[in-house]
Amino acid sequence: MGNKPNILLINPWIYDFAAHDLWSKPLGLLILAGLLRAQGYNLKLLDCLDVHDSRLQAIPGIKPATRRGFGTGKFYRTQVPKPSSLQQFDRKYYRFGITSEMFQERLLEAVKPDAVLVTSTMTYWYPGVQESIRLVKEHFSDVPLVLGGIYATLCREHAVRNSGADHIISGPGENQILKLLEELTRYSPEKPSHDVELDTLPWPAFDLLPQLDYICTLTSRGCPHRCPYCASDLLFPKFIRRDPIGVADELEYWHKKYSIVNVAFYDDALLLDASKHILPLLAEVRRRDLPVYFHTPNGLHISGLSAEVCEALFLAGFKTVRLGLETGDDQRQQQLGAKVKPGAFSSAMDNLIWAGFQPEEIGVYLLCGLPGQDPNEVAHSIRMVRDHGARPYLAEYSPIPGTPMWSEALSCSPFDLVNEPLYHNNSLLPCQSEHFGLKELQELKQLCRF
Repeated sequence: MGNKPNILLINPWIYDFAAHDLWSKPLGLLILAGLLRAQGYNLKLLDCLDVHDSRLQAIPGIKPATRRGFGTGKFYRTQVPKPSSLQQFDRKYYRFGITSEMFQERLLEAVKPDAVLVTSTMTYWYPGVQESIRLVKEHFSDVPLVLGGIYATLCREHAVRNSGADHIISGPGENQILKLLEELTRYSPEKPSHDVELDTLPWPAFDLLPQLDYICTLTSRGCPHRCPYCASDLLFPKFIRRDPIGVADELEYWHKKYSIVNVAFYDDALLLDASKHILPLLAEVRRRDLPVYFHTPNGLHISGLSAEVCEALFLAGFKTVRLGLETGDDQRQQQLGAKVKPGAFSSAMDNLIWAGFQPEEIGVYLLCGLPGQDPNEVAHSIRMVRDHGARPYLAEYSPIPGTPMWSEALSCSPFDLVNEPLYHNNSLLPCQSEHFGLKELQELKQLCRF
């Protein structure tokens, strides 16, 4: 057995032109943390995106992290030099989160770890991963460092060459990390578990965060739909679900112990087969009289919004309702998987309004900047959403390696998407053309405004 190893967990900075805290937590890392704690490891979390450190308020040159309703808001930000590959873009570039000095102070305060785990999200946010790893290596040069997460999965070769990590885990990390940490630390837990199932996982270790404004939850992993632009099946090849009663237990725990009232679903297919999943879950939330507000930043499938489901969403306290329409163009819908049949959007809006939602409370995601897309198609979709009284939100397309649409993106993008993940950044309009550039994008954004 031996002494219990110390593990340092790091949620790295975001480097980008813009970033917002829309229920943004390192859920994958916190799930691993819950698992490792149950195995007996000692844990410390260093969250570069911490918005609650009072020392940040006194530092000149840092933009404040103002908070909004339901726990969302801004991150602290500091302007930094742009990478050379982004010099052509006339926009300011920022590091979002704590200062480098604060990061180093926290490393000095920490007990020397036996291993460091760093997570990653957007492929084009890898500079924050690099910088975190570089600073850790300066302080703990002989400590093994493991990188996992989305960037490590989708851009594994780039991460191997550029991240500075000693070990890289791609895909779901629970079983892989238990095995690797046993090898690195020579520690054998009392209850080794190398076949972790979604329903047997301990709850995410949100309590490692210094202050909780909200929690995020996954009631399922993966998605049975295979949309050509989406990486869900690359990150989680199997679609698996948790027991709805177990999810309700988790929500009740966080509410009772930490007074959490805002919960964001990270699911990609929350409404699928509603009678066996979301409806029993929401019925249980109401039976327990849990006073929580729910949010769906990932978007809901329109085909699942029956009158029964919409009523259940309203009665259970859904406050941020986002729908994944993608496009109002029937031909494009076919190319994207035909998830929204003709007339389905109107029917869903009718059901939501009948259930009690106000039209202006309903946000609708529209894909924008797809390979070969005409801006007129997007404009038509915006008008269609506005005609129903809902709010259109443009979801600019980000090319993702390994997806079916990746080859189309490579053939039309003016940028080197293969060798430079910074060009995956959706705000650059990576698949822009002479007919659809940043000027047209700004006009479409203007059209979205009420």
